[in-house]
Amino acid sequence: MSDTEYIEQHCELLSHIDSPADLKKLSEDQLPQVCAELRQFIIHEVSRNPGHFASSMGAVEINVALHYVFNTPYDRLVWDVGHQAYAHKILTGRRDRFVTNRTLGGLSGFPNPEESEYDTFTAGHASNSISAALGMAIGSELAHETDRKVVAVIGDASISGGLAFEGLNNAATMKNNLLIVLNDNDMSIDASVGALGNYLANMSISRGYNNRRYKLYQFCKKHNIINDNRKGLIMRFNNAMKSLITGQQNIFEGLNIRYFGPFDGHDVKKLVKVFRHVKDMTGPKIVHLHTIKGKGYEPAEKDPATWHAPGAFDEETGERLTGSSDGKAPKYQYVFGKTLVELAKANDKIVGITAAMPGGTSMNLMLEEMPDRTFDVGISEGHAVTFSGGLAKEGRHPFCCIYSSFLQRGYDHIIHDVAIQHLPVTFCLDRSGIVGEDGVTHHGLFDLAYLRCIPGMVVSAPINEHDLRCLMYTSQLDKYAGPFAIRYPRGRGVLPDWECEFSELPVGKGRCLSRGKDVAILSIGHIGNNVIKAVSMLRDKGIEVGHYDMIYLKPIDEEILREVAQNYRAVVTVEDGTTIGGLGGAVAEWMTSHAPHIPVLRKGIDDVFVEHGTVAQLHELCGIDAASIAGDVEKELQSIK
Repeated sequence: MSDTEYIEQHCELLSHIDSPADLKKLSEDQLPQVCAELRQFIIHEVSRNPGHFASSMGAVEINVALHYVFNTPYDRLVWDVGHQAYAHKILTGRRDRFVTNRTLGGLSGFPNPEESEYDTFTAGHASNSISAALGMAIGSELAHETDRKVVAVIGDASISGGLAFEGLNNAATMKNNLLIVLNDNDMSIDASVGALGNYLANMSISRGYNNRRYKLYQFCKKHNIINDNRKGLIMRFNNAMKSLITGQQNIFEGLNIRYFGPFDGHDVKKLVKVFRHVKDMTGPKIVHLHTIKGKGYEPAEKDPATWHAPGAFDEETGERLTGSSDGKAPKYQYVFGKTLVELAKANDKIVGITAAMPGGTSMNLMLEEMPDRTFDVGISEGHAVTFSGGLAKEGRHPFCCIYSSFLQRGYDHIIHDVAIQHLPVTFCLDRSGIVGEDGVTHHGLFDLAYLRCIPGMVVSAPINEHDLRCLMYTSQLDKYAGPFAIRYPRGRGVLPDWECEFSELPVGKGRCLSRGKDVAILSIGHIGNNVIKAVSMLRDKGIEVGHYDMIYLKPIDEEILREVAQNYRAVVTVEDGTTIGGLGGAVAEWMTSHAPHIPVLRKGIDDVFVEHGTVAQLHELCGIDAASIAGDVEKELQSIK
């Protein structure tokens, strides 16, 4: 059945909604049916074309109510992360293209302003929506667009991130009419952690109290009993009375942000009333909604962490179609998790730290065996780094495992709180390089460059699972005490027989994988496997080239560079990262100083942001697949003859 036929047969109302204007033509009594059809459509599409499932299922009613009440796209909806926004995309003219979600040339898996005017701000990393929306609200005021409403939708525990607190703090002190919708589903990707999550779970504010207080406020304002200058004083008095009556203190109203809720986030008709109720209120306000991650699909409701991004599945049975892993190489994440447990058993100084991603990084393996030595600090990458620094200062050896693109958020902390003090922290950068369908906000393309420039930082990347294990082992040796980064990709490695004895990989030493003449290829990390294939392709044509696996970007193996300069006429560097500042940059700098006659062709990611698609597609797009590498080496050979 084609998607068009499916929509016609199963989506009586949704099939006629090509924009929020069409949604507004429906009666409120029809909105529950729209929500039901949206859920079934998302199930149907994501079961075949995998994506972020459970969060979007849990936020369907929020999406429908917001577009029903607000005048989008003139009114701004700012999504946090974007895991919640599939219904938003479907309702805003992208229903018929949703089949292309997360595919090369198709829809992005996250809100993207280049894709639609309804996507008002880039989403992908947690906790930025409040700050962005506040800036947009103030910007609208400065442009005298005083009738524009700005709404920040924040969920999946993003409210616990430091940037969200900074935004709240600023919103409370500026003149603005920002509305914050808190989608509270008790989850991030794994279970929510931290005091704020516990606080929200236990919050129970009287709905009747909120309604009565609003009516009283309107009465007092109408009769000039209060005005904007005295509103803060009245709010503080109200907050004190509410705390006395309910026995609770409200963190948001303590910041002078009006609070409403918690409400049932799956009662779409109630949400419409609530949003209409608060829409024209002046000053910052927050609407707190309780939702169920995976709502409407029983397997996802029972196991929301697994169903955050479940891969393909049978929509009727809920069986996940992962395929057999027998005989396949393991995922790098699994090798990391198992290896960390082995090392921690042998070295009681080792502790594990992750930022809200124990399952995604496989840090959960150590968390299960050694809960007292494993710390999930929530969505707070900067804190994770500085916390690691504090642990290292007191004699521990932290393994701080954070996705490469998320570690960008902790960059100052790496320099200020670890590197300056030369503290022994091993940074394990999961999802480095091209990550695939998650796209531009999640590719880990900058880590080699942004870490290489930090004094005293060791920067490394394994070509396979054995090297990952041995780099982890090497990093915790006392002789190398100091900041040590290991980057590795998303997905499977290349060695089904991945377990090996630990051995030291001397810092600053690479290896020669094959010798040749005229051209030497220098690679670092897993992308070296593409080079191995390219070398084989060239050999089949009678072309012999050298291949060196550098292992370490910093300190770089100068002996290899001297050998290459003396024995080859040209160098090709290959990396799964930006060529500006990465391996290509490092080799070009060295050759300029020591062998300026040697041309250096840098292959990697050019000065561009890379879209979404499969890893294989994007490698080809960026020219770092085996065929492209082989072809460019041939061209380089022709140019030097």
